Amino acid sequence: MPSQLSREAFDRLQNEYDDLTTRGRIEIAQKIEEARALGDLSENGDYHAAKEEQGKMEGRIMQLARLLEDAEIVESEGGDTSVVAAGCVVGIRYEGDDEDEVETYLLGSIEERRDGVTVMSPGSPMGKALMGGAVGDTVSYDAPGGELRVTIVSIER
Repeated sequence: MPSQLSREAFDRLQNEYDDLTTRGRIEIAQKIEEARALGDLSENGDYHAAKEEQGKMEGRIMQLARLLEDAEIVESEGGDTSVVAAGCVVGIRYEGDDEDEVETYLLGSIEERRDGVTVMSPGSPMGKALMGGAVGDTVSYDAPGGELRVTIVSIER
C-alpha cells in the first residue's frame, strides 16, 4: 500500500534523501578514511563508530527510497473539513470521557509528524474507523481490550 504524504512531507523527505546520498555519503567516507589512517582497524573505535554510522545512514537512505518511490501525494482538498481524510488533524473523545477530554491525532504517515500532535496511521483500526466520518459521528473499532467507541469532535487540515 502506498504511503500517503502531503506535498510538504514529500518535499522534506526528498531533500533529506538528496542530502544523505550526496553530502552524507561524502562525509562518512571521509570519517572512515581518517579512522583508517589511525592504524589497526581491529581496535580502532573511531573506525567502528564510523562504519556503524554509515550502516544507519544507508538504512535510512533505503527507507527513504522505498517511501518516495511508492508515495501517493495527497493534497488537502481546499481545506475541506467536513469529513476525516488522510492528512487531517482529528479531535476525538472516547465514550465515557468528560466533554473537555479531547485527544488530537494527525491521520497520516509517521513522516507527516508535527510538533504537539500524535500521528495515527489511516490503516490502523481506529484510523480506518475514523476515515470518512464527520464531526459528531461516533465510530467503533476493535482494540486489544475489546471494542472502543470514539466521537469525532473536530477536523482540521
